[in-house]
Amino acid sequence: MVRPTKKQLLEIPRALLKWFHRRRRDMPWRSTRDPYAIWISEIMLQQTRVSAVTPYYLRFLKRFPSVESLARAKLGTVLKFWEGLGYYTRARNLHKAAKMIVREYDARLPETAAELRTLPGVGRYTAGAVASIAFGLDEPVLDGNVTRVLCRVFRISENPKDDAVRETLWRLARALLPPGDAGDFNQSMMELGATLCLPRNPRCEECPIQPSCRAHRYNEQANLPVKIDKTPLPHFTIVAGVIRKDRNILIDRRKPEGLLGGLWEFPGGKVESGETLPEALRREVREEVGVEIEVGEEIAVVHHAYSHFRITLHAMECEYLRGTARAIQCDDVKWVSPKQLSQYAFPKANHKIIQYCQK
Repeated sequence: MVRPTKKQLLEIPRALLKWFHRRRRDMPWRSTRDPYAIWISEIMLQQTRVSAVTPYYLRFLKRFPSVESLARAKLGTVLKFWEGLGYYTRARNLHKAAKMIVREYDARLPETAAELRTLPGVGRYTAGAVASIAFGLDEPVLDGNVTRVLCRVFRISENPKDDAVRETLWRLARALLPPGDAGDFNQSMMELGATLCLPRNPRCEECPIQPSCRAHRYNEQANLPVKIDKTPLPHFTIVAGVIRKDRNILIDRRKPEGLLGGLWEFPGGKVESGETLPEALRREVREEVGVEIEVGEEIAVVHHAYSHFRITLHAMECEYLRGTARAIQCDDVKWVSPKQLSQYAFPKANHKIIQYCQK
């Protein structure tokens, strides 16, 4: 069993905190003690770079400065302010959680990690981060950066995604916590992984805990954590139609559950085997919104990657022929002017099409 030595338990927190207080990056969520703002930042930072999160965080808090304002907002408005940040389940869960906090916790974020984990979208990591940073509780965190640091410091050569190994990492993260200073220590571990203990070419010569790192001692830091071969992402060909009727364009809203739930899009879908692009588009539009169209020229091709698959999206000009647009395989439909498209939250892959429509 991997165990930290008494020396590591003493020197790692001391060296990391000293380094962090001197070198930590300036981030807007580090200048607040507001639990709500810290919670928002932790949700946004899930699987997203700091540089991408910062403008969204500032804009989101300006529009929704309190949990009450977030709970009162319509989901469509929340999604619009999240538009482009990706992983939209996070936004939907934030909205649900805000309503739950107002309803069950008198509009005050719950303080304990156990209570925080009852909120939609809050797992073990986020609960630990909010509990330690916002409320000063001695709770550990374990994200990708912390995992990498621990695997190197303790020379863990097993797959960190295995359940038993992951529990070992959580145990190590908790063992290293300096009582009463868990918030800054957790941030220092994440900061170290983000700035020095990098996945490739780690900057060991600058690392404040290099003397305690077993991987560095054996020159194995480049090989840890162990890398598991990734399965190639599946690829799908998608068609979407800019369907025009008079001067308006037809859009539909995805059902709230599932990928990109609650976002608006141009009608269309996946091309089946043996179909041409126009054939697929006519079929998808008929099945999705119940209208017949004439397919015209291709206006845009968009390549986009999601977490578990890739798409090539072919957008085509279409003319409405007949039928009443209705929500058959979607949540809602609207005829809107090109200028009005900016009022609705669309997936990032649709933004190029919107730009074309608004020329």
